[in-house]
Amino acid sequence: MHTDLHYRLSRFYFIYYFFVGAFVPYWGLYLKSEQFSAADIGVLMSLFQISRIFAPNFWGWLADHTGKRTPWIRLTSFLGLCGFVAVFWAHGFFWMFFVMAALSLFTSSTLPLAESLTLAHLATTNGHYSRIRMWGSSGFIVAAVVLGFLIDWTGIASLLWFLLAVQITLFVLTFSLPEPKVAAHPHDSFSIWQVVRQPNVIALLVGCSLMVTAHGVLYNFYSIYLSEHGYSKGMIGLLWAVGVICEIIIFMLMPKILARFTLKTILLVSLVLAVIRFSLIGFAVDNLWMLLFAQTLHAATFGSFHAASVEVITQFFNGRHQAKGQAIYNSVAYGVGGTVGGVAGGYALQYLGGQQTFMLAAVFPLLGLAVVALGLHLGQQSTMQQGMFK
Repeated sequence: MHTDLHYRLSRFYFIYYFFVGAFVPYWGLYLKSEQFSAADIGVLMSLFQISRIFAPNFWGWLADHTGKRTPWIRLTSFLGLCGFVAVFWAHGFFWMFFVMAALSLFTSSTLPLAESLTLAHLATTNGHYSRIRMWGSSGFIVAAVVLGFLIDWTGIASLLWFLLAVQITLFVLTFSLPEPKVAAHPHDSFSIWQVVRQPNVIALLVGCSLMVTAHGVLYNFYSIYLSEHGYSKGMIGLLWAVGVICEIIIFMLMPKILARFTLKTILLVSLVLAVIRFSLIGFAVDNLWMLLFAQTLHAATFGSFHAASVEVITQFFNGRHQAKGQAIYNSVAYGVGGTVGGVAGGYALQYLGGQQTFMLAAVFPLLGLAVVALGLHLGQQSTMQQGMFK
């Protein structure tokens, strides 16, 4: 892979996840400062997951139909920026609902389009997905840590200006993304729904959705949960950073892991560790060392699980179905799963309390474990020479 191309893609991932690292840990705290209840926050935050059910599929179809990725990445980034500007004037549930719905329609589509662009480049340049995605994780860490201490120092209102600056930077960077050449693939002769209806694809999507349901609770309410138990914003940012540091490490180790283990084994082990992680967050919230250990498991519950999932999705959706495949994966796993976790988690937090909510969240990866173990049947695959993660 050419150094310049690697740099451009890595830079885009860094800034995109820099936004995510500022938004995910702290937006719930901002909404709480605006006097929204836990149930209201669950509904508002889930708008991003709901949008991921529908919006990426439209943009993915448009990208595959036109054979272009970069114009649509640029457009969704610009419209997402416009939507975010409106947040400054949004007060009260109705107006915040309207603005966040508009914002989420576009920001939820930028990543799957960028993922399909990156994977298309890797298919023709023999590049390394994990080395590019690792920069996204680095961006998340820097934002989460820096913003945690900034909020402790200046107050939660500084979050809006911080996010606006990042959104502007992200839009500017879309002009540096090169258009890939999409290679032909044997599955091009099939319709997209013939691919989706395969039992293996269904099992993977259901298993991923169940895993993300638990993470929907985490992303929406982990910071609020810790804040209610006396943790400072700086410490909350550090705990988020620990998880993502471990995520980076697992991305760096993926070549060796993929060379030794099948994709199914990686998925199953990740799901088992997710059950342990969410259980620990539930019953050990007042024990910092146990929380730190639980955060290290993010390496598996997101890192290795996402890497293996993308690899399997790439095997089934390629060529002219590539952008649509990434969109479907994002829609079902992160859209449906994230929505269920976000909305149900909000009501559970409000009526059952944080500890019971996170204990219940552990049930979802347990169900996902059963689905993947019984329903996903892959051939002898996943050597590092065969995958995008080499």
